[in-house]
Amino acid sequence: MIHVPEELAASQAKYNGEAGRAFIAGLPARAEAFLDRWDLHLTGPSMHGVASLVLPVRKDGTPAVLKLQLLDEESEGEPTGLRAWAGNGSVRLLDHDPETGTMLLERADETRHLSTHPDPREAVDVLAGLLARLTALPAPPGLRTLADIAAAMLADTPRAAERLGADDARLLKDCAAAVREVLPEPGDRLLHWDLHYDNILAAEREPWLAIDPKPLAGDPGFDLLPALTDLGDPDPAETLWRFDLLTERLGLDRARARAWTLGRVLQNGLWDVEDGEPALDEDQVSIARTLLSRTA
Repeated sequence: MIHVPEELAASQAKYNGEAGRAFIAGLPARAEAFLDRWDLHLTGPSMHGVASLVLPVRKDGTPAVLKLQLLDEESEGEPTGLRAWAGNGSVRLLDHDPETGTMLLERADETRHLSTHPDPREAVDVLAGLLARLTALPAPPGLRTLADIAAAMLADTPRAAERLGADDARLLKDCAAAVREVLPEPGDRLLHWDLHYDNILAAEREPWLAIDPKPLAGDPGFDLLPALTDLGDPDPAETLWRFDLLTERLGLDRARARAWTLGRVLQNGLWDVEDGEPALDEDQVSIARTLLSRTA
């Protein structure tokens, strides 16, 4: 019997309602079907993220993972991105079922996340190197675009700002103003969209590999914020050091990268307001203010 963790069931119910509950109810049978269909041998207990069940397996003696998730707007682009990267900085896609979104993936070491690296600055450098490789590719056709997402964010900002205190509302509008300036050139690179330190795992084929992308076509500056928010409090000096390292490694114009990073703060703020949060995230507010106050 396939074990479905309670935490995964709770998150699916919270974020996807009845569709999430139905997905959870059908997971054991779906997992068994794909184990049989792809001739996989289960090798350990169930693992999970916020949205997916991940089973350690072997395929013809080779370690892999079976990832089962609800097929939606967020997950549908993952196999497209993984195919485009073809293992260059990311785990490899070994098989895929388009009807359900189920994937067979190269296995990395789920016990060694980059977030556990003893040297935070070296961890930032590792992430920067991976992000430079991942965003070097043009986005394949059919992915969601930053142009559409940013336009929708700008349309939602006035209503969201009305539900915040004066300081947070002002910051949200400042972020929107920065996005408005760069929106005419939204970019066309293949973005990971969720490259934080827990989505980078140690591996045998390469020292570190990215997992769990939410591929998007756009400007690489939109991918920088997770590297700034994790690994401790966002001290202004550290924020600027990380931002400078990332923009240098990715070869980005810093003014544009700053605007799109503020766009990511805007996006997260809009999501928080939609979820009923009374204020913006303090760490992201700190980062946004640090970037907005920079003169060079």
